[in-house]
Formats: sequence, structure tokens, C-alpha cells
Amino acid sequence: MNSNPINQSTGPSPASATTMAPRRLQLVWSIKEEPAAVLRVAFASTDRSRVNQHFGAAEGFAIYEVVPDKATLVGVADFPEEAMDGNENKLAAKVEFLAGCHAVYVMAIGASAIKQLMAKGIQPIRTDEVDAIPELLAEISRAMKEGGVQWIDRAIAAQTKSDDRFSEMEDEGWQG
Repeated sequence: MNSNPINQSTGPSPASATTMAPRRLQLVWSIKEEPAAVLRVAFASTDRSRVNQHFGAAEGFAIYEVVPDKATLVGVADFPEEAMDGNENKLAAKVEFLAGCHAVYVMAIGASAIKQLMAKGIQPIRTDEVDAIPELLAEISRAMKEGGVQWIDRAIAAQTKSDDRFSEMEDEGWQG
């Protein structure tokens, strides 16, 4: 990683002007009533409208929070253009940005990236062709209502699972 310190009197060093650092935007707000389940899903995209990037070489990601009746853009990231092979360090910043996501849609992905994402609980999903993000979001919303998509069912079950078994038993009429 190149480091170009900023001189207080002269500003950034000339080398930093040519190096693009990753840019990130995440939106935060509160809502009055939490939905039963929310899925955070990322898409590897150059234009934020279709999945069109290989994970390792992705120059951008869009993150949406999806509930059964809508999807909301909550984060975007731009990464510098990188070579596809031989630079395993490029993956760490992308995997870190996707922390908290349940899945990431990509055109292609390597074994090392799959392993790192799965270790963080993020399901990589490869699309066969350039898919429109709004259509994929509609499919995810529909699957949240109807079930039948394994990674979505698993993510919802993990969110709705109660950690307080004794309260559940009491609600069911058990008495101790």
C-alpha cells in the first residue's frame, strides 16, 4: 500500500493526486417500526443499475436493504481499477465494505474471494448474464414473501430466531 502523507503547508504530495483511493457512502436513518427481516444485498456494478463486474476487479458496489415490499439503496463504494490476477490484497477492502451483507451478486468470482466472503457469512451469487439490479431486487423481495430460495430462507431464519428460549416457552404457556 502506498502512503503519501499530507504536508500541512503544501497539501497532498504530487503522487497522491494520481492514486485513487476507494470511496464509500453509507446512509443511516431510523424507522419507526423494524420489519421482521431485512436483507442487505450488494451488487458488483459500474453503473449501479446492472450486475456487470467480476468481484476481484469490481470498481463499484451498490448495497441495498431489502424487505418484502421494497428495497432501499443504503451504500455505494467505488474502488480503483485493478488487475484481475496476482493481487490478493485487493479483496480485503471489498470484503470489509460488504460486512453485514447477506449476499453479493457478481458476474464472476474467484475461489479466494468466495472463501473470504463465506467466512464473513456473505453468500456470493454469480449471474450468467448482465442482470438489471431492480429485477434482482424484485426477485429477492418475492422470495422473502414466498420462500424457496435457500440463502434467503437461511438469512431470514437467522434474523427471526429468538435468543430467549425461556420467554418463548412462557409465551407458549409453559410454566416452571
